[in-house]
Amino acid sequence: MSTPHRSRRRTSLMGAVLAALTTAAAVCAGDALARVFPYGHRHRSVNDLGNQFVPFHAHLWDLLHGRAEGGMLLNWQSGYGTSFLPDYGTYLSSPFAVLVGLFPRTDIDLAVYVVTVLKTAAAGAAMAWLLRTQRPGPWWAAGLLGASYALCGWSVIEASYNPMWLDGLIAFPLLCLTGEWALRGRRPVAGAAVVALCWTANFYTAYMATLGAALVLLVRVVLTRDGVRERLRVCGRAAVTAVLGVALSAPVLLPVFLSSKQAYPGWFKEFRPVPAADLLARLLPATYSFSSPALFVGTGTLLLAAALPFHRALPVRVRLWWAGLVVAVLLSLQWAPTHLAWHVFATPNGSPYRQTFVLAGIVVIAAWTALAAGPPRLPALASGAGVLAAVALGAAASGLATGWGFALFGAGGALAVAAWGVLGRRGRPAWPAAAALALVLVAQAAATTAYGHQGTLRGLDDYPSWGPAHSARADALARAEGWPAYRTDPGRPALTGNDPLLLGGEGGAYYSSHTPDVFTRTMVALGAGWTSRGRNVQSLDNPVTDALFSVGARLRPDGTVTRAGTLPLVTLRPPGPAPSYGESPFANQELLLGSRVYEDPVAPGVCRAGTEAFLWAPQYNATARLADGPAFRLNSTPPRNRAALQPMGPSRGASSALVFDAPEPARWLLSCLDRARLDAAVAALRASAPVAVRVGASGARATFRPGTTGTAVLAAPAIAGWSCDGRPAGARLGLVAVPLDGRATTVSCTFLPPGLPAGSALAVAALLVVTVRATRRRRRG
Repeated sequence: MSTPHRSRRRTSLMGAVLAALTTAAAVCAGDALARVFPYGHRHRSVNDLGNQFVPFHAHLWDLLHGRAEGGMLLNWQSGYGTSFLPDYGTYLSSPFAVLVGLFPRTDIDLAVYVVTVLKTAAAGAAMAWLLRTQRPGPWWAAGLLGASYALCGWSVIEASYNPMWLDGLIAFPLLCLTGEWALRGRRPVAGAAVVALCWTANFYTAYMATLGAALVLLVRVVLTRDGVRERLRVCGRAAVTAVLGVALSAPVLLPVFLSSKQAYPGWFKEFRPVPAADLLARLLPATYSFSSPALFVGTGTLLLAAALPFHRALPVRVRLWWAGLVVAVLLSLQWAPTHLAWHVFATPNGSPYRQTFVLAGIVVIAAWTALAAGPPRLPALASGAGVLAAVALGAAASGLATGWGFALFGAGGALAVAAWGVLGRRGRPAWPAAAALALVLVAQAAATTAYGHQGTLRGLDDYPSWGPAHSARADALARAEGWPAYRTDPGRPALTGNDPLLLGGEGGAYYSSHTPDVFTRTMVALGAGWTSRGRNVQSLDNPVTDALFSVGARLRPDGTVTRAGTLPLVTLRPPGPAPSYGESPFANQELLLGSRVYEDPVAPGVCRAGTEAFLWAPQYNATARLADGPAFRLNSTPPRNRAALQPMGPSRGASSALVFDAPEPARWLLSCLDRARLDAAVAALRASAPVAVRVGASGARATFRPGTTGTAVLAAPAIAGWSCDGRPAGARLGLVAVPLDGRATTVSCTFLPPGLPAGSALAVAALLVVTVRATRRRRRG
């Protein structure tokens, strides 16, 4: 015979399963309705989903299958060598991410989609379990409310193409659960482990979830504990659990934090709250706006939350505290100081309301508080319906509201009033009413999902799912592979900002929140272009930089691979003071090469016959060409995009004069490459190169001839974390450099992400504290 505890656990599990299944069904239905991948011809990979997350998950697939160049500390495939641990901690550290390894690599888009659906379903299940932990109530209602949380507008519209944010959606109910444990003095070790898991999975949204969980715990403490001492004791237990959990995540968290400080500055935009009408409109289903909070939660849930202040079965102080918390968090979205507090005191680059999921979770908890006391009676439901009618009336003044949104909101509200009214009269579950509530939830969430896809596809960049073009490029790169003897670059135009991760090779392209400042500035000095305001550095198609960075094979748009003589990964420069870059990318390339290889035009816009013309016009946004050659598109929309140095083709003299197909830019240079000079410069550097170069997963080792002096230069950006021969590495023109005094014949450089040693020590200390606490608790038990 089962005990009441086991019975409650079983029904809680049933509620969690119902939440997960309902969530998955609604998400898939919405995607199918919108005919997006994998259910239709439309691309799903908009914005950072296609540009970052899919390529990073493809790199994780390579790591899991032993096919990646580099390891967990250093990524040799992107940006000519970048720190990987911060990217892992930002994009890939979710426990769900490793599931992509179960799919074929060519199905990486499908793998990421499945992970996204599973994360969303897990968030619903976690919320359903939390609700039943806080208060007893119908398991099916907990399941529907959990699904309502997981299907909030923020989840299905914004986090669906930022899968790492979905870890925050899961984290909020889990962190609230640790608060419940602290409230009852239970499971301190499990609590610290849950906090560590949440902060490791995605620290950014976990921070927001932690703030939200702290607010929920504060209300729970005030309402369920008497006396200042007892309340402080609960808060102290929760604080210790949180601190220990965050400390356990420090080996990932601290490198991520330090790397973000060393990244190229992103876009700063002053926060401006949205109009009240737009705020109310986003409570409706089937609305979209990139710059306003996606507040939609199922109408059945909103009705319960709106009825809470009028629900006489609850004490007045309970109603006031929970209603007050909902209003306070809603208002905090619109006030600049609290906006900054929610976002780690930095205005986000892009969507400014990333904390909206916390409000959705608090609304759901408030709705459960109302329901757990017994379904509201008709007077309370009528008052709640009046609040929703006022919301709809206020939303009518917004251009964001849609006819479908009003129709779904009105019909859903009417059905919800009827369903909760029936349940309130009968006092026990009525399956037709429960089914009606589920139908409303799924229909509204699916419609919001589909409408969100229309908005994102209309307003954001999109990227094709893996197809024949991807396979052809990947196969060509694999055939040309020669690492570490030389690098292979996927070339331009790119399919994504992270083609080396997605397709293969070891190119210069790289797009991340952690793109190092030194890398962006070095590549821009050499003529590279960018998007995303400097965070997405593009591959630089130039023979000089290809030689300098050991790019021996480059993929062309027609699928062919061009090869060129190149330098080893480590080269030698003569002794002398460290030079610095100037304004001209051509002069900067020559400075890094150590030889003059470019000529000035023989006449304005005309290169000497037999040379190759290169145009640098970073602010030009149109086509340009040689008079007898094809047109080339330069893409510049400052400050978002910067045009790259563009090869224009061989010059035949006066007949190859430069032609701008739009008004001439105010700032441009034309220079003429002499291939013979470049070949001679490369041969000279090769003659003084080390006799052997070995490259490992997290470093490189070069052996020179006895008596060699000068400066050894590793063709990798001098990002923080490099050390050579036991000392911090130096830098020469943005690259890793080591002075040679003629006595040592080997140079050994290794990379260790800054913060990893300190983070590991902090985690070990936290683990010891957790172990001591567990031992003492076990002895007391």
